[in-house]
Amino acid sequence: MPHENNIATNQGRINIGRDSLADDGVTQLLNQHLSEMRNYSPVESIHAITPEQLRHPSLTFWSARTDIKVVGCGALKHYSDDTGEVKSMKTDPEYIRQGIAGSILTVIIDEARKRNYSSIALETGTHKAFHPAIALYKRFGFDECGPFGDYRLDPYSCFFRLSL
Repeated sequence: MPHENNIATNQGRINIGRDSLADDGVTQLLNQHLSEMRNYSPVESIHAITPEQLRHPSLTFWSARTDIKVVGCGALKHYSDDTGEVKSMKTDPEYIRQGIAGSILTVIIDEARKRNYSSIALETGTHKAFHPAIALYKRFGFDECGPFGDYRLDPYSCFFRLSL
C-alpha cells in the first residue's frame, strides 16, 4: 500500500494510503460503522455502504493504519465528470480527535482536485453522534446543501458540498 500521508498521533505514527479492502481490519472497522448507524437511524435512512460495495470501480478507498491496526478510513466515489462523493468516513473510537479523519479528508479532497472535480458532496446523519463529523466537514469548508443524486429529504440525513 503506497503511503500518501503520514501523521503522528499520541499513539504513534499513522500511515494513510490507498487500500484494496483485502484484510479483516478494514472489514471490521466498516462493519462496526454499519452497526453503529443502526443506533442512530432507521434502516431505510442508513446510506453507509458495505465493504463489498466499496470494491466498486467508481470508488477509491483509503485506510489509516498503525503498524498493526486499521484506525480509520474514507472513500471517494466518482459521481459524475465534475463531482465526487465522500463515503465511508470512519475513525476507530480509540483514535478519535487525533487528526486521522482530517488527514483522510485532506487526501480525498486532494484526489478530487487531481480529478478536476468542481465539487464533492456527502451525506451524513443528523443525530448528535454525527455532530463531530459535521463540525469537521464545516471546518474544511463544506456548506450545507440539499439532497443530491438518489438521496431524498430525510430527517435523519443532512447534506454538504465543497466547491473546489
